[in-house]
Amino acid sequence: MMNTTIEGRAKSEHGVGADMALLKERALKVREHIIRMSQGGGCFIGASLSCVELMVYLYGEVIRRDPAQPQSPDRDYLFLSKGHDVPALYGTLVEMGLLPPERLSNHLSTSDSIYWHPNRNIPGVEFHSGSLGHLPAVAAGVALDCKLKGASNRVVVITGDGELNEGSVWETILVANAYGLDNLTIVVDRNQFQANIRTEELVPLEPLADKFAAFGCEVRRVNGHSFEQLEAAFGEMTIGGGPWDGNGGGWQDTNGGGHHGGVGDGGTLYGGGRGKVKVVIADTVRGKGLPSIEARADRWFCSFSAREVEQLLEELHGNKKAKIESETLVVR
Repeated sequence: MMNTTIEGRAKSEHGVGADMALLKERALKVREHIIRMSQGGGCFIGASLSCVELMVYLYGEVIRRDPAQPQSPDRDYLFLSKGHDVPALYGTLVEMGLLPPERLSNHLSTSDSIYWHPNRNIPGVEFHSGSLGHLPAVAAGVALDCKLKGASNRVVVITGDGELNEGSVWETILVANAYGLDNLTIVVDRNQFQANIRTEELVPLEPLADKFAAFGCEVRRVNGHSFEQLEAAFGEMTIGGGPWDGNGGGWQDTNGGGHHGGVGDGGTLYGGGRGKVKVVIADTVRGKGLPSIEARADRWFCSFSAREVEQLLEELHGNKKAKIESETLVVR
């Protein structure tokens, strides 16, 4: 196995679990970065805070990368399809040592490639994103390319739940399962909101796990803020790799083979089986970590004052709730 930016996944593959205390410490620091990025023009803070644990866990425990060879063809791929959550992505890359922290202050400056949405000029970013529904297809294409080359790369794409209204997502899943892309994993940040309205009030998604299973996927549903549940879910999945066998029998398994069986603490299992696209539905809370804005429809995009940011940082660390006076953003 190649060197990894963080050693956790390599340890877990040899029977030693992830360092949960370290992951939680990183998540706290990423949230601090996100809060600071909400000043001076703002950011999509609600959905960024909801996916922090997903970012930290995937980059730290699943994605295999050699920091000395960031473009190595042997690397795993992570795509952030919900590109408006870029504060969580860039905050995670800072904590991974891939991005200087001082650059975060440039996230609204057109003079820096860190501007506004994911940019592949940033180490650790595989593809530009922002227009929703596009990156599942990109990820599937990469996964298929890896299969055709007989490679063992793993491909993960993070989507929003409102993003699932895009038909291109479901078209991708049909094609990916037709090609047996079990090296592709879709992680859904299920924070229950689309912009400033609840998903179930706009275009209802539930029963979401059943829908993915009906499209041929192996699905697990977990608490997206629990590193323990994420560890169990990914530990129970076989993220397949290897070449097509050429005889219509699907993909040869070169990674130890087969579905691991029981669900344990890795969430509820729907439609398990080898040769299927993997889906992890991560139930999350918009604005997680800040009770003053958690699960609020009107606090999806925020531009806070310096005083509010300082109060929110205090709130994040368990002190009294911040007094928020900045205007809200409503689109409908």
